[in-house]
Amino acid sequence: MRTHDVRFPTSQTLDGSDAMNPDPDYSAAYLRLRTDAGDGIEGHGFVFTIGRGNDVQVAALRALEGHLLGREVEETLADLGGVWRELVHDSQLRWLGPEKGVMHMAIGAVVNALWDLRAKRAGVPLWRLLASLSPEEIVDLVDFRYLTDALTRDQALDILRAARPGRAEREARLLAEGYPAYTTTPGWLGYDDAKLARLCREAVDQGFTQIKLKVGGDLDDDVRRLTIAREVVGPDIRVAVDANQRWDVPEAIEWITALRPFDLAWVEEPTSPDDVLGHAAIARAVAPVPVATGEHGANRVLFKQFLQADALSVLQLDATRVAGVNENIAILLLAARFGVPVCPHAGGVGLCEAVQHLAMFDYLAVSGTLENRVVEFVDHLHEHFVTPVDVRGGRYHPPKAPGAGTEMLERSIREHSHGG
Repeated sequence: MRTHDVRFPTSQTLDGSDAMNPDPDYSAAYLRLRTDAGDGIEGHGFVFTIGRGNDVQVAALRALEGHLLGREVEETLADLGGVWRELVHDSQLRWLGPEKGVMHMAIGAVVNALWDLRAKRAGVPLWRLLASLSPEEIVDLVDFRYLTDALTRDQALDILRAARPGRAEREARLLAEGYPAYTTTPGWLGYDDAKLARLCREAVDQGFTQIKLKVGGDLDDDVRRLTIAREVVGPDIRVAVDANQRWDVPEAIEWITALRPFDLAWVEEPTSPDDVLGHAAIARAVAPVPVATGEHGANRVLFKQFLQADALSVLQLDATRVAGVNENIAILLLAARFGVPVCPHAGGVGLCEAVQHLAMFDYLAVSGTLENRVVEFVDHLHEHFVTPVDVRGGRYHPPKAPGAGTEMLERSIREHSHGG
């Protein structure tokens, strides 16, 4: 097991800037798993951070080393549900959460690296590997503890079995047409008006049917920027906004009401990502403007409560916030149970590469639909990955290379290692 503290100086160009994170340096607490098979195949995973604190996240990765070294590879990869439970239920490390925060995200990086290794050894991309599993194999990956008041194992099996008919046709459509995307590239809060207008125009020209703007710094500024964006893209392009947790509940309601004339596709993270009841109150008050959240959702239990409380209309899971592929499968199943569309978060280094696999798996094996579904796209840092995303015509085209898309180029790791 090797770890790396990889950081990119995105604060210099204000890429990624928003009302709560004005100067992010997109970073990855990065993990590589090697075996003694002699085939050169490694498993790669990471946790996305925005700079300082990445060293803390790397330390959390290293704390899991004892669970990994010396294991039999085939046995481990054949039981990733069991491995997930072993890692999450280490009681002394779990105490630091439980099941949230730095330690839980570190477990996610390990789990994702193991899935990357499994997919590479199978010679297929992760989305196809996951979709090829039987319903029984998929539910074996999920820990249903704390979920059964909303989703039982049998209900999950029913969802997966119901999605099996037509899967071949959906895969053919996915390969031919790709998966819908939207872009946040125009909308970073640190960009001036001219750059905003230029990037909005380019997004439409590139085939995107939805863009997203960051809001929450100043209401007059938000009105001016949305006016520019709407004038550039016209009435037929969807425009979402993202407050990045900026507001209290009453302030959120007032602010969103002021922005309602711009025909918002959704308002994202209007308040604290842990405030289920606050989100529910906002959702009731601003309806029919949809409320979206989830990129900072700590675990499957929080998502369960948001769904039970009708506190979100768009669920935005993240590839590296929860404990990896397994927990995200649980969240996809919860969303399907409640009939809520999943539009994954991907604003960060490597997140587009990673989360596309989960969205495509959802379409093929869980929800079976593309209705009201889009994956975020941000156009930077893809050049650092072995298998960068292929986004054309406003759609993600499925990766064909084996693995989970999480492997970074050796040169990029070396050149951007912090303090190296």
